[in-house]
Amino acid sequence: MMRIKILLVALLGSFSLSYAQSKSADSLFVRQHYNKLDRQITMRDGVKLYTVIYVPKEGSSTNRYPILMERTPYSAGPYGETNYPKSGPGPNKALSEEKYIFVNQDVRGRYMSEGNFEEMTPGVDVPGESTPSAGQKKATATKSHKKSTQPTATDESTDTYDTIEWLLKNVPNNNGRVGLMGISYPGFYASAALPNAHPALKAVSPQAPVTDEFIGDDARHNGAFFLLDNFSFMNYFDSPRQGPLENYEQLFSWRPTDAYKFFLELGPVKNANGPKYFNNRAKIWNEYLQHDTYDDYWQKRNIRPHLKNVKPATMIVGGWFDAEDLFGALRTYEAIEKQSSGNRNTLVMGPWTHGAWAREDWSQFGPLSFGQNTAKYYRDNLESTFFAFHLKDKGKFEAPEALVFDTGKNEWKSFDAWPPKAAGARHFYLAPGQKLTTDKSTGNDSFEEYVSDPAKPVPYTNGVQARRNSQYVIEDQRFVANRPDVVVFESDVLTEDLTVAGPINAKLFASTTGTDADFIVKVIDVLPDSAKANPQGVQMANYQRLVRAEVLRGKFRNSFTTPEPFKPGEVTAVTMQLPDVMHTFKKGHRLMVQVQHSWFPIVDRNPQTFVNIGTADTADFQKATMRLYHDANHPSEIVLGMTEK
Repeated sequence: MMRIKILLVALLGSFSLSYAQSKSADSLFVRQHYNKLDRQITMRDGVKLYTVIYVPKEGSSTNRYPILMERTPYSAGPYGETNYPKSGPGPNKALSEEKYIFVNQDVRGRYMSEGNFEEMTPGVDVPGESTPSAGQKKATATKSHKKSTQPTATDESTDTYDTIEWLLKNVPNNNGRVGLMGISYPGFYASAALPNAHPALKAVSPQAPVTDEFIGDDARHNGAFFLLDNFSFMNYFDSPRQGPLENYEQLFSWRPTDAYKFFLELGPVKNANGPKYFNNRAKIWNEYLQHDTYDDYWQKRNIRPHLKNVKPATMIVGGWFDAEDLFGALRTYEAIEKQSSGNRNTLVMGPWTHGAWAREDWSQFGPLSFGQNTAKYYRDNLESTFFAFHLKDKGKFEAPEALVFDTGKNEWKSFDAWPPKAAGARHFYLAPGQKLTTDKSTGNDSFEEYVSDPAKPVPYTNGVQARRNSQYVIEDQRFVANRPDVVVFESDVLTEDLTVAGPINAKLFASTTGTDADFIVKVIDVLPDSAKANPQGVQMANYQRLVRAEVLRGKFRNSFTTPEPFKPGEVTAVTMQLPDVMHTFKKGHRLMVQVQHSWFPIVDRNPQTFVNIGTADTADFQKATMRLYHDANHPSEIVLGMTEK
């Protein structure tokens, strides 16, 4: 969901983003070709959900259209049957001209819909099935709407089911088939429609779907709180309401010129609830900080265990450069694959930031040029054909099981499984002299020693930034490589291409004089001296291009439900998995790993003492001397998944 959702997506609704950017899109097109219907559809518990419907005027008893819908917390507006949008009703110009019955709905408790909003609405479990305890890492219960002994119990699947039932009976000239899609938070609602889906729901595309907010999406990554994004996003999204309304007001005025300086001066995260900011008015913000372990609150909001026996065809879409919900796309695909035998499930991963496949053009990102409009390629060859085939019996949908973009070679690759069938993992070991080698160390008591100071946290991006710099996911890491609290390990020049596909695993052996610590591991592609300037004139020689990075809050190294302090001075194994990549480190490049213990202010500061960080005081924040080991008894390493040769 995260939050800043291309804030344009958050404010306008992701469903119409790319079409809004089309020069030919205006309200005249919509008025000429669609009738607009505003309806309030009653759910099984009596709550009415505000629904905006666009019906093609050419429809008739012999010319029927499928329904293509989005359910959103970001407004289904404009509201009123005479108030037409300036951008045509579909997610892009091609789909709008192809003609569907487009349906946008405010989810329960948001904007003009009735009811109470719940963050990542928990699913309704099947009566009689086991319910997971707070100590379990994953929920296991599924849900059933037809057999439930609680006919008025609701979740996002029942609301979708009831909406589809009403649409089929009340919208003229529909062909009895329904598709559902959404980017980010609307992507969660697409995923949540899959369990016990309505029989008419034939094709669903969760795109960058929010999936598990504690483990890898939006709120936290491996327990570490994503401060910058959530502080900004919750300022408007978490504004309380008394009933249906067309617009939300911000809780406070916030126009920083330097986000790093602002959050450092803010102090402990609890200060965000001071009178100038949230002031205890933000329900979700408070829930995020109160639930500082992977307890029942988070487990109930993890949609993955519910993605069983999925019947509709699914196309999961994500971006390798998504700073918000990369985890969600990959893990949603994985959950469906593991729990739904015989499914029709496709994964598409492109060189995109959050929702960038919906842009009119996505041929470059920062200093990277892709040599093609990857967004247009996606729309023409995947999105349009996916829905046309499953909802209209038109054409063919011949996408591979996994279509992914190699971000090192700028090429699309097809696989019959993701991660692809491995040709064996490659182990790279951290070694003395800041070396990264395929050979284990034979020495003893070998380590890097340095001080991590929460008063001087490592910045996540270079320069002064007022808001989140989304390019940090590919940024040149030389701006921190010489800091004394960042340790760097670099390979020799590669003598052949090294293609990495799938997750990256890190196993570190470390000690600290404190009792807690964050671990940030970054995998970097170092360009050679001979690298030429890019077309925009950016000098790329020796550029340390970030390929993947992730954070683990150290107290969760063994369990997300039961945190454990470090014993000062004791060597401890810390393992973590970084999100998947598809990247070729080219011959002549080098592979680099950087390890650090703060990533500010994307991630809140760890006091480095074993406390509840949401209630920590200034005095709890302490310097710690860190040791990162690389000897025969403590072989710190990263493990890369490789494709078949």
